[in-house]
Amino acid sequence: MKILITGGAGFIGSHLCDFLIKEGFEVICMDNMITGREENIRQHFGKPEFTFIRHNVSEYIKYEGKIDYILHFASPASPNDYLAHPIHTLKAGSLGTLNTLGLAREKGAKYLLASTSEIYGDPLISPQSEDYWGNVNPTGPRSVYDEAKRFAEAMTLAFRRTHGLDVRIARIFNTYGPRMRRNDGRVVPNLIAQALSGEPLTVYGNGTQTRSFCFIEDMVRGIYKLMLSNVHEPVNLGNPEEVTVLEFARLIKRLTGSKSRIVFKALPEDDPKQRRPDGTKAAAKLNWESEIKLEEGLKRTIHWFQHEKEHHFGTVLN
Repeated sequence: MKILITGGAGFIGSHLCDFLIKEGFEVICMDNMITGREENIRQHFGKPEFTFIRHNVSEYIKYEGKIDYILHFASPASPNDYLAHPIHTLKAGSLGTLNTLGLAREKGAKYLLASTSEIYGDPLISPQSEDYWGNVNPTGPRSVYDEAKRFAEAMTLAFRRTHGLDVRIARIFNTYGPRMRRNDGRVVPNLIAQALSGEPLTVYGNGTQTRSFCFIEDMVRGIYKLMLSNVHEPVNLGNPEEVTVLEFARLIKRLTGSKSRIVFKALPEDDPKQRRPDGTKAAAKLNWESEIKLEEGLKRTIHWFQHEKEHHFGTVLN
């Protein structure tokens, strides 16, 4: 079975490459390397079951030969990245989704879209279930990511309704683990990098906003289960364990042994106050839930950051 993973040199995409190769799939990794890194996939170079194609999915995709699955993960995904590349982000979600769906239709391939919890915006209910329509600012700075993913979901389901394409949609909540970039702007690498370097830990607002964090190993397992399922409507994938950002910063301090102080800065525009998935559908339809506790996942992530250069970004998936 041959799988095309767009954004395959990114954080989640590269872990999917590792996992699927171990499961016996041939993997085609496509990435334009705006935010992807060669180090994430270097361990597969030279393997007959791995092919890397440097390509921007916003441009027409031509591939000779069969493809059984397409997993569309190409997009800047952190606030730093999508605010720095707003048009690239919008094009990855619109043109990139259209191009990958067209390729799936041409090849008769099954299709999985990497959507996001950001489609719920700054939610007015918690936890967020798949039937919640969200509370999104359509013109704010974060809209380039939120609206790109909302459009991508609409396009994916339009292809199913119009062409009968076999699709799945993963609404991915905060995911963390090895290979996150130190400067990508998300709370996990930010706080770990600050703690390890002795810098003040930055908490935005008063720190009472909540997040829920899923370890990468659990996330990849959930994506794989969704990929193999017959579930065509969106499914939340995430860890329902909720923690405030301030509690999280204190946990990072304790696990790193850092003497850093915590400093507070102004809350970014449209920053969500709550983010917690309702995992009922994933449990019922996929028999999946996150298993790795936050403290255990953070210990493994901190260890990776401490030894980043030594292991050359090697895989941590079992």
